[in-house]
Amino acid sequence: MWEAFVSEFQQSFIYEDRYKLFLDGIGVTIKISILSAILGILIGFLIALCNLSKKKPLNVIGKVYTSVIRGTPSVTQLMIIYFVVFASIHWEKWIIASIAFAINSGAYVSENIRAGILSVDKGQTEAGRSLGLTASQTMISIVIPQAMKNILPALGNEFITLIKETAIVGYVGLMDIQKAGDFVKTATYKPLFPLLGTAVIYFIIIGILTIGLSMLEKKLRASDER
Repeated sequence: MWEAFVSEFQQSFIYEDRYKLFLDGIGVTIKISILSAILGILIGFLIALCNLSKKKPLNVIGKVYTSVIRGTPSVTQLMIIYFVVFASIHWEKWIIASIAFAINSGAYVSENIRAGILSVDKGQTEAGRSLGLTASQTMISIVIPQAMKNILPALGNEFITLIKETAIVGYVGLMDIQKAGDFVKTATYKPLFPLLGTAVIYFIIIGILTIGLSMLEKKLRASDER
């Protein structure tokens, strides 16, 4: 029994240096997640401003974008972006996948940013305008800095969700953590260790991020109490 257990472990991770597939997969997952998060925040910020805008065309664009993205599966969006929108553009696969995830994440980030901005007391906006600042100057200099304390924890949670969402990049031929596990499972015909290894890797990455977010939230609460 024990020998079979050890043999299965070796087949999954040691033979043919299969552990390297998981290491490479971690790199792909992290690259996609970081680029997607950065682009997603930029997109989310713009869409949040559209949703808060009093100009009807901008407001409609924001609402339609949010509704469409949140109302369709992320895997469908990924495949449309990869196989249709970027079909004739020869960029690296991970960059195209990052753009697809950024577009998806932007819809959710926009709601977090919008809620954070709305959480700031209206008196702050009125104070900025009374000092002679324009609406955009008031937003950038006064409202957004205060809203960030409410937005940052939500953005952290969205980043965690984004990392788990990237597990579908195998659909476009990328060898991420999940795809590495699937490859080893297919090669060995033994699903236990490849799937368990995949789950443990995601758990460790998410655990580290969760600890980091908890530390950030404590610092933000400490600054509010001063």
